Amino acid sequence: MKRLQNKVAIVTGAAGGIGAAIAAVFAAEGAKVILTDLLEATLNETAEAIRETGGDVCPLAQDVSSEQQWQHVTQKAVQRYGKLNILVNNAGIASPFNVEEETVERWDKVQAVNSRGVFLGMKYAVPEIRKAGGGSIINISSIFGIIGAGGEAAYHASKGAVRLLTKTTAIDLAKDFIRVNSIHPGMIETPMTEHKLTNPAGLEAAKQITPWPRLGKPTDIAYGALYLASDESSFVTGSELVIDGGWVAH
Repeated sequence: MKRLQNKVAIVTGAAGGIGAAIAAVFAAEGAKVILTDLLEATLNETAEAIRETGGDVCPLAQDVSSEQQWQHVTQKAVQRYGKLNILVNNAGIASPFNVEEETVERWDKVQAVNSRGVFLGMKYAVPEIRKAGGGSIINISSIFGIIGAGGEAAYHASKGAVRLLTKTTAIDLAKDFIRVNSIHPGMIETPMTEHKLTNPAGLEAAKQITPWPRLGKPTDIAYGALYLASDESSFVTGSELVIDGGWVAH
């Protein structure tokens, strides 16, 4: 049997990169997947590509910082597929400035997407996952929610918030058989990191600090998410799954 047979999942930030890879792997393993993103045209292309491989997916445009849109997405998932078992809070943005350079407006936008979006996703998904008898919530943080690297102050702060929000929610929801875990990617080749990795100096720096002899791929994160979404991780909650090629082992 496929590892997510008869499961229904929501994956945010699924137009490309890590989110698209998670959605594709989940669908291949039997899940019915609601894909969301602000990039509606690209999201529809991703959904169609998954359908061509036999996946059952539904793309929805969503701003994860909007409470009203979270209500709509969770309602749509249940209306279309009858239940909700899995939530992957993947949508995120970055800002390349340190504390002195950052503006209040950019700071608030990063927190709204990366932190408030995770809070709202859980707030509205939890009642439906509870009705389904339990399930799994996977919050995509970052190694920069565990360690600092200089710069990107707003991003680091938001991902640190995701890390601890995950842990305290895991404690609250254990009684309901709802597992809540975070994934902490290292340097993954995605549209978000493209500006760094197309710069020769940035690419070399990423390779130097990653012990594994290649950088990460979106599928590396997707298979970690698959484990946490599946019943194989039935005793795993409040944990941090670091997928970084050894970066934080330094």
